[in-house]
Amino acid sequence: MGSSEGSKDRRRSEVSKQKAPEETPKEPKRLEDYDPEMRKLILHEMKKAEKRRKLVIFAFVLLAVGGFGYYALYYLTAGRGDARGQDLSHLVGSDKLVGMHEEDAYVATLTDSNGNEVTYEILDKYKTLYNLNKDLIGWVKIDDTIIDYPVMQAEDNSYYLTHNFDRKEEKAGALFLDCNCDIVRGNDNYIIYGHHLTSGRMFSKLGEYESERYYEKHPYIQFDTIYEEGTYQVMYAFRSRVYDADEVRFKYYQFIDAQSEEEFNSYMREMARESFYDTGVTAVYGDKLLTLSTCDYQEQNGRFVVVAKKIR
Repeated sequence: MGSSEGSKDRRRSEVSKQKAPEETPKEPKRLEDYDPEMRKLILHEMKKAEKRRKLVIFAFVLLAVGGFGYYALYYLTAGRGDARGQDLSHLVGSDKLVGMHEEDAYVATLTDSNGNEVTYEILDKYKTLYNLNKDLIGWVKIDDTIIDYPVMQAEDNSYYLTHNFDRKEEKAGALFLDCNCDIVRGNDNYIIYGHHLTSGRMFSKLGEYESERYYEKHPYIQFDTIYEEGTYQVMYAFRSRVYDADEVRFKYYQFIDAQSEEEFNSYMREMARESFYDTGVTAVYGDKLLTLSTCDYQEQNGRFVVVAKKIR
């Protein structure tokens, strides 16, 4: 029994020799646990953080409201543009404004290669629209699509990028014929430009022609000048872009008149090579073509192009 008590005493002695673990000082958990200077610093930083938080929230709210406002305005404008487009379409064939101007306003005269004067008079169905804006040069329509618009022409290729039929500034602009084309004397190739818009208006749906199935459902384009009706059959659909002036590339937007049969055929080969599919439709020197062009965002300065041949 004495030895047992001795053993216990020795163990207690050994335990007592071990140092007790140092206690980790407790971190202050309340603002009141800090000294006055520290509390002042903490409060200052908290106020700065709260101010930043409010500024961030305000910025996000401002961006959200601005974004919503932009899209609301965009689609409201698009809706008004669609409504105006329908109004203009209803004026085709209308005699509502006919007779408001001198009769010779509807007439164009030129001298042909034989020295004879040839007179062209505006088609009756376009006289009302022409009275509203003398820049009108025709109308383009693709059945069962949104493309059903007047075509304008200015002295340059920039005005109708930002102005509508009523000559009012509008981002959607209007469809317009290349300023180098001449609907009176005629060209080998009429080029019409139009915007590609997220609203789907203007030439936004041209890109659908990448699908051969879409082409098969929409093989014809109606393009009337103000002097003559015309129906065109789609030949080619392809992507291109606007090249630098010194780049030696096929530039579809420079093809308005071919100087020779060889040059015409060269243009046809280039477009056939670029086309997504073979429509089986071909053209020979002397045929009249129509090119529809819009922006394509797959590359910088990209363009989507549809080319058709006049068949009647």
